[in-house]
Amino acid sequence: MKRTSFFAKGCRAMAGGALGLLAACNPTPPPAAAPAAARPAAPGPDIAALTDATAPAALLAYGRQYPGSEVLFTTRFGKIRVQLYDDTPIHKANFLLLTRKGVFSETMFNRVVKDFAVQGGQTAGPRTIRLHRYRLPPEFRAGHFHHRGALGMARYDDEQNPGRLSSNTDFYFVVGEKLAPNQAQAMTPRRLTPDQLRAYAAEGGAPSLDGQYTVFGEITEGQDVVDKISRVPVESDKWPVQDIPMKVEVVK
Repeated sequence: MKRTSFFAKGCRAMAGGALGLLAACNPTPPPAAAPAAARPAAPGPDIAALTDATAPAALLAYGRQYPGSEVLFTTRFGKIRVQLYDDTPIHKANFLLLTRKGVFSETMFNRVVKDFAVQGGQTAGPRTIRLHRYRLPPEFRAGHFHHRGALGMARYDDEQNPGRLSSNTDFYFVVGEKLAPNQAQAMTPRRLTPDQLRAYAAEGGAPSLDGQYTVFGEITEGQDVVDKISRVPVESDKWPVQDIPMKVEVVK
């Protein structure tokens, strides 16, 4: 599908390394589109009312009232089933809330780096082009790491965001590559456990992201779909030449 506006092109690559892939952005929206057809409002807090300060408490309350544990992505390459972690409750509740409100189903995979990660959540539809942006406090957990298939949340770089607050919409799946234990450990200041080192050697991943971005879930089915997405042709800004939209729903 040919993109016709600056906004549809998404944010441009930031300079250098992992942050070039995993930087969230908040571009200026284009002129207002025609109103979309009304749909029943999903329960939960008003996204437009959330701020960096109020989001954590509102999301925790939402997660307690409307629990969930699995989401399903549908793409033209196939389906991806994801388990969300209970010990990252703010990120989990945020993902459930935006999924149920239909936000992610109006977005696409907007940045693909072969053998590293595929990032999604950039706005595309008439409702999400005006989506209010708030940020989430980091929920780094020693037991969660960037193995192949991990689900993490992007953020702005440290200069703009010293608190390492996560984006509310820009997520990524890790592809990575297999690394010998000494290679994996050399890529992160975090002390990796023997099990983590074995996982990086046997499955692959991106240990350079450990302790820098919140991992809040993992793929349980459909890693092959993510692998296919990671190999599509991309433009100079890593946006796929042919757009890859998604449908996302809570299934459990």
